Amino acid sequence: MAQKKSALACTVCGSRNYSKAVSDSQRTERLEVKKFCKYCKKHTVHKETK
Repeated sequence: MAQKKSALACTVCGSRNYSKAVSDSQRTERLEVKKFCKYCKKHTVHKETK
């Protein structure tokens, strides 16, 4: 069975820089991680998108 992929988007500029494999568990909140955005050229919060 293949895993679903989810993108991580920068909250400042909105670009989708990272992708992550996610499971079909019953999560209510989206993942938020502080990562480097190559377009903003700084560390920003990235939120999980569909």
